[in-house]
Amino acid sequence: MELNNSSDSLLTSIGLSTYLYGMDKYIQYISINPKIRFGKPCIVNTRIAVVDILEWLAAGDSQETILEDFPELKKEHILAVLTFAANREQITKILAA
Repeated sequence: MELNNSSDSLLTSIGLSTYLYGMDKYIQYISINPKIRFGKPCIVNTRIAVVDILEWLAAGDSQETILEDFPELKKEHILAVLTFAANREQITKILAA
């Protein structure tokens, strides 16, 4: 099940409005497919998972280093990952409240 066809399809499937942290602008860069990386959210047309990029950033890698190491990535992909993570955090807070 590929969910990157439109921003509304993913947001609707998880029951969120498109206003959350500008997710509507970046969801085009993230796909969730159970056949790729066991369904982990990945950068579209790659096997690079959102969590991979977050871990590289947390380990101290700069955006520039990541972009040099993975030429298939663009700055928009890293921003999409950060937006995706921010939205997950927002959802967690809402559910825990």
